[in-house]
Amino acid sequence: MSDRFALTGARIFDGADWHDNAALVVKGDVVEAILPAGAVPSGVATVETGGGMLVPGFVDIQVNGGGGVMLNDHPDVASIETICRAHAPFGTTALLVTLITDTPAITAAAVTAGAEAAREQVPGFLGLHLEGPHLSIVRKGAHDPALIRPMTDADQAALIAARSELPVLLTTIAPESVEPARVTALAKAGVVVSLGHSDTDYATATAFAKAGATVVTHLFNAMSQIGNREPGLAGAAIDTGLYAGIIADGIHVHPATMILALRGKQGPGKIVLVTDAMATIGTGMTSFALNGRTIYRKDGSLRLADGTLAGADLDMISAVRYVHRVVGLELDEALRMASLYPAEVIGQAHRLGRFANGTAADIVRLSEGLDVKNVWIGGEKVFGG
Repeated sequence: MSDRFALTGARIFDGADWHDNAALVVKGDVVEAILPAGAVPSGVATVETGGGMLVPGFVDIQVNGGGGVMLNDHPDVASIETICRAHAPFGTTALLVTLITDTPAITAAAVTAGAEAAREQVPGFLGLHLEGPHLSIVRKGAHDPALIRPMTDADQAALIAARSELPVLLTTIAPESVEPARVTALAKAGVVVSLGHSDTDYATATAFAKAGATVVTHLFNAMSQIGNREPGLAGAAIDTGLYAGIIADGIHVHPATMILALRGKQGPGKIVLVTDAMATIGTGMTSFALNGRTIYRKDGSLRLADGTLAGADLDMISAVRYVHRVVGLELDEALRMASLYPAEVIGQAHRLGRFANGTAADIVRLSEGLDVKNVWIGGEKVFGG
């Protein structure tokens, strides 16, 4: 395809507004403009899409695996490529590959692989999310309690050094295992700090937000809940300017609970869609291993043998459909929860989650029924005919 082309024949959502009878002009790896369909400059190749909608590519800040691969098992560039490739057909054009609590050696290998993937510009790779090991054992979820530990000076230094090697680095920590001053140091170094897997109280959670934490990991799951006299971490996520990821699969959070959270959410932080996806995405596998324990895939969920939820069997377009059709959000807001808002969380909204001059040409064409038909990453088609 030409270095400069225009996609026509579909409604265009730019992240804020819809455009009818318009063309999305791409130059190289960025968006150049949205123009009236009849105003495409001569010499620009026109690609008729066949209808549907063109929307900004989805941004997923919590992806543990895909295509049969978990980063924990194979912390290398090949696995990162496989995971990114597995999620593209579901509309995810930029993601944080996530490492679940593991040993220092595996963590270091994942950081090395992430740095190399960034240098190689692996399509779809945005950076890493280190979920642990500095969590609360009380709210461990599927994380191995033997690997959970407090953050040390060396851990803090390693995270700051890793940030210098990666485009984006997000880490989930619990206040029980990390001091506020460490959060401040990490945030000043450009690390995005998320609160999660924690039994902390509301006052402590809000204090950590003031220290530099900006997001909460998978709202309502593996955290202190809202009580009549103690709002917990869940309450702090809703009542403050923190962003909050949410797993919209109908299993991790009841739709009525999700509606209450969306109604009550205080700005400027928003609730964002995350998949918390595991190796199963894009495969027919029925089980896999994590830290030596078997996780079983059944009835739309992933669980350990004792029934504990272990990540999610969820892709991003399914999450978009769920909050639109079941929760009842307007489609434009559902799309923003999957693109613009997560881009804001990680400081990438200047180029991701919207269409404007100079933003990334990460584009998804959806059918009217919200099926993914085509996907472009950096102006290159990676899915669809």
